[in-house]
Amino acid sequence: MLSYHHSFHAGNHADVLKHSVQSLIIESLKEKEKPFFYLDTHSGEGRYQLRSEHSERTGEYQKGIGLLWQRNDLPEELASYMSVVYNFNRSGTLRYYPGSPLIARQLLRPQDKIYLSELHPSDFPLLRSEFQKDKRAKVQRANGYQQLKSQLPPPSRRGLILIDPPYEIKTDYQEVVKGIQEGYKRFATGSYALWYPVVIRQQIKRMLKELEATGIRRILQIELAVKPDSDQRGMTASGMIVINPPWKLGQQMHTLLPWLHNALVPSGIGHYLVNWVVPE
Repeated sequence: MLSYHHSFHAGNHADVLKHSVQSLIIESLKEKEKPFFYLDTHSGEGRYQLRSEHSERTGEYQKGIGLLWQRNDLPEELASYMSVVYNFNRSGTLRYYPGSPLIARQLLRPQDKIYLSELHPSDFPLLRSEFQKDKRAKVQRANGYQQLKSQLPPPSRRGLILIDPPYEIKTDYQEVVKGIQEGYKRFATGSYALWYPVVIRQQIKRMLKELEATGIRRILQIELAVKPDSDQRGMTASGMIVINPPWKLGQQMHTLLPWLHNALVPSGIGHYLVNWVVPE
């Protein structure tokens, strides 16, 4: 199934969480001079027009990046992420939202490498066009889970692997666990950041149990909910599972999440959490 288009959801509360975490991990990796490798398994098209028919139809960005755009009290933990958003909207009007590949492109250094895969027939050409002049980048139309076998380990033995499937089908919740296992066998020192939506809470609980059963250590869960759990249709929360997180990521999220929850959910409903699924 390839019907999912992220353009309907670009810049929403889930993107704000995902890309905040992504940016903080990248900045931590940059603290050492040695180059590192960035792999994005489900890259999307890269850049999203927030005034497009898709974005305007849902209006989700207005309750995500739209609520942060003009604030002058942003915490330090958002500085790197928001610098990329500002760079794509230099006119002062919020028109574009950068997906994870473009966030990586701006934050990575000349010595770092970018590997992007996307299977969607209409998204892939747009992604390829974005990166055609970037010598650090390799863009392939490929199955993201297979890249966790074929592209790891990287020569630098340092890296971030972002796994962000559309979860169009229920088996994606099992596929991500298998994919992480495959990648971890090859590259146990890498940082893995898995995004997940909370639509049915039981699916997330099952996925976490399956991750625990892999025997992998240092698994951190970060979650932000904008609504209480529900059995009705629609995403109520989203989260990031980070394997081998940078040592300060947990504290950064303990600082950021209360602020972010207050900014995105002024009613105070929902919740946020930072939790070790499996510690050291």
